[in-house]
Amino acid sequence: YQYSRFCDLYRQWRQQQKRSMRQQHFAGDKLFIDYCGPTIGVVDGATGEIRSAQIFVAVLGASNYTYAEATWSQGLPDWISSHVRTFEFFGGVTQLLVPDNLKSAVSKADRYAPEVNTTYAELARHYGTTVLPTRPRKPKDKAKVEVAVQVVERWILARLRHHTFFCLSELNTAIRQLLQEMNARPDSRMDELENPLGNSRNPHKVCSKPMTR
Repeated sequence: YQYSRFCDLYRQWRQQQKRSMRQQHFAGDKLFIDYCGPTIGVVDGATGEIRSAQIFVAVLGASNYTYAEATWSQGLPDWISSHVRTFEFFGGVTQLLVPDNLKSAVSKADRYAPEVNTTYAELARHYGTTVLPTRPRKPKDKAKVEVAVQVVERWILARLRHHTFFCLSELNTAIRQLLQEMNARPDSRMDELENPLGNSRNPHKVCSKPMTR
């Protein structure tokens, strides 16, 4: 090509590209939260009724270190309780909580000024963190947790699909065992992360604030 032709082709290519800002994640900065789409059935031993359990997923932005558990619903009591257990699992609290726009997290979704659920806001205030919901119809805002959800579905839920569980605690015990294996997978980025809490034994627990009830 001559240079002028190259410039024409380059301009055409550039016009077709979508502008996108790359997200940078720092240790102790953000915790992304969502639920898996698939559920797991839990059998009532007395009646034989099968009840679906929801799968809560939270992932640290910098390290991809993940927490998952089963709850009966995505309602506010389960949503809040899952957060408390998440903080206990990580051993601390991040600067920001980044949930999807489910009703337990956001009372009114808005691109610029979302209205956070009052109870959820009180939880964040108690733990000294801030809620920053993803923007509606902006999937890149929650790309981190979308990937974590996929990993949980493939690494944990797929391996439990032929198992029968008779109570929620039994299911969560199985999830926790597979979760440990999933988080133990080699990841070169882990060696580059520093733990602000000074816990050198577990570099995954990169939370900026100690856990307090």
